[in-house]
Amino acid sequence: MKFPKVKEKHLTQLYKAILALESEEECRNFFYDLCTITEVHSLAQRLEVARLLESGATYQSIEQSIGASTATISRVKRFLYYGAGGYQSVLQRLSEAEKEDDQKV
Repeated sequence: MKFPKVKEKHLTQLYKAILALESEEECRNFFYDLCTITEVHSLAQRLEVARLLESGATYQSIEQSIGASTATISRVKRFLYYGAGGYQSVLQRLSEAEKEDDQKV
């Protein structure tokens, strides 16, 4: 995937920076410094849209429950099913981590 005005080495640096984070607190602090609050909320909303779509939620229920626009829902759905597999990987790992947390309780 190519981004016209962003050099590949800069993208690689960003990905490596995210992978270098060692805790939720470090991640929160990094994204706080890197992004605006609105950008972070938009990213979080897209991930939640993907989770809800995977669970079988309808556009209408997603729109009502978290306020995502139908354009956002449609975009997330397109990448959820026809993208590079990033959403599936993350959603699967989050689900596994949630199960592990439930077993600890």
